Amino acid sequence: MKFATKAIHAGQEPDPTTGAVMTPIYQTSTYWQKAPGDHQGFEYSRGTNPTRQALENCLAALENAKYGLAFSSGMGATDTVMRLLQPGDEVITGNDLYGGSYRIFTKVYAKYGIKFHFLDLSKPENMLPYINDKTKLVWIETPTNPTMQIIDIEGVAKITKEKGLILTVDNTFASPYLQNPIDLGADIVMHSVTKYIGGHSDVVMGALLLNDDQLYKDLWFIYNACGATPGPQDAFLVLRGIKTLHLRMKAHCENGEKVAHFLKNHPKIDKIYWPGFEDHPNHDIAKKQMRGFGGMVSITLKGADLAETFRVASSFKVFTLAESLGGVESLINHPTTMTHGSIPKEEREKVGVTDNLLRLSVGVEDIDDLLADLAQALS
Repeated sequence: MKFATKAIHAGQEPDPTTGAVMTPIYQTSTYWQKAPGDHQGFEYSRGTNPTRQALENCLAALENAKYGLAFSSGMGATDTVMRLLQPGDEVITGNDLYGGSYRIFTKVYAKYGIKFHFLDLSKPENMLPYINDKTKLVWIETPTNPTMQIIDIEGVAKITKEKGLILTVDNTFASPYLQNPIDLGADIVMHSVTKYIGGHSDVVMGALLLNDDQLYKDLWFIYNACGATPGPQDAFLVLRGIKTLHLRMKAHCENGEKVAHFLKNHPKIDKIYWPGFEDHPNHDIAKKQMRGFGGMVSITLKGADLAETFRVASSFKVFTLAESLGGVESLINHPTTMTHGSIPKEEREKVGVTDNLLRLSVGVEDIDDLLADLAQALS
């Protein structure tokens, strides 16, 4: 099936009891057994639930994966991958990351003896000097949050396969509509489902998608044992959101492109980060591995101090000043005090996450209203 058809149908069959076209919300914690161990595939809803299972199968189909696991948050999914590691293991990751990922790496797992290398991965070979017999995992985002760095997934995967490492790709910014890391050699794809996949800013959820049988068994054990699994109501809402993912992403991409071009030569803008520009670093890689450039745009305000940046961020009327991204509504975010506040200032600024940087999640509103809002806020 093509993407749009999978988004609407994958993993979802008419309910066998009633014929309901929409997957029912199986609001139950436990399931009847004919005899001990003689059940219909469901025992307890921490481990399996029919609504969640339909969602996991749909997500796997969208990422061209065999297996899907849904979590109560993107950080729950991230945490589960980290639990594959042992004290003394090492991880290679990027130097521009979502603040929550940086926080769990440095404040939680580093305490258990796991070492993290935060590198410029714009060239895959940059990781080679850091790979040793203790290296077990490579974790990348592309595009990165918030400076939109592009990492060559296929190039990284070639190295990880040669070295026997697990490659996990956070595909949140692109969504499966624009990019499929498993097709490019990744072992695990992670999503903050909260964002584009859910798409309506009403659910917090994460997901892992993969093909390897043993890796799935290992992750499923942690998933069930540690219990960061979502309820059926949230799974139902995400299934509903997915049905318009292809339509929403087209609109996000169209509006994102127009916003980026509007801002590129604006007199109040110093730098703009959007991978669709030919002068964006690794634009050619983005063009090769993505089917569009998305709706995320970051900017720095020319000559603005923190007070002026706050004034601009608070001046929007259509864009909403808030955390998160990927909803149908346009959002504006100040990373250094919001999503990336847990990263030390000196580390943030090395990659350009400065106090005058704002991150735009361009929604699907009328483009004329969005451009007028940007014009008045920047005036």
